[in-house]
Amino acid sequence: MGLTNQSTGLSLLKQKFDIETDNKTVIALAGNPNTGKSTLFNALTGLNQHTGNWPGKTVTNAKGTFKYKGKEFLIVDLPGTYSLLANSTDEEVARDFICFGNPEITIVITDSTCLERNLNLVLQVMEITDKVIVCLNLMDEAKRKGLEIDVKKLEEKLGVPVIPTIAREEKGIGRLLETIYKMTNGEIKTNPFKLKYNEQIESTVKEIEKELVKILGSQFNTRWLALRLIDGDKAIINSIKDIITIKSSKGIGGKLYE
Repeated sequence: MGLTNQSTGLSLLKQKFDIETDNKTVIALAGNPNTGKSTLFNALTGLNQHTGNWPGKTVTNAKGTFKYKGKEFLIVDLPGTYSLLANSTDEEVARDFICFGNPEITIVITDSTCLERNLNLVLQVMEITDKVIVCLNLMDEAKRKGLEIDVKKLEEKLGVPVIPTIAREEKGIGRLLETIYKMTNGEIKTNPFKLKYNEQIESTVKEIEKELVKILGSQFNTRWLALRLIDGDKAIINSIKDIITIKSSKGIGGKLYE
């Protein structure tokens, strides 16, 4: 009898990321540097947080807990990054956690004063997971600069919830919590914008996906992994090897049985 997706996911969180969930719903918090990510993390978790290092890395690992409407959540504050293409250790950690840690929700916090630059990371995260909430932080700064953001239109274009916030004043936190709660209960469905490539690339992706499913099973986003392999991302190969090693240690070889 093989491991289920859920049990394998919990095993990965423990063995690869050294994170004990204790049956809490896991949320990842991503964003560019200087967007107020740590401020939002503190607003959600208060004093219920712990800081250490990611396994085998010198990158800080901050995680904390909070409750909302009787439900317990564990939120992991990922390193601030501009991209998930793994050109640095910070980017590699953030990318691996979103892709292989399978958080229930990934919150991407953006700076409303330079939204266009921040949307690069948003689109990359949405390529990996459908379970995304976008926080438009620093809305007061945007207003001060005379910027107006059509939140409803942005939601329509991205296909995920978009929440305006001023994290340092804890404005918008209530709406964010309610959105998190409804998404985890299945009350809010997302339909994220996905990039489509030319016919040759899409055909190659499908062929690589077939092989990845044989090796990894269907738990991970094999389309995104295939795109990274086509792009020549050597770091993703090492991450895939890590996952295979962890699965092999559970006695299921290179294949995930469900």
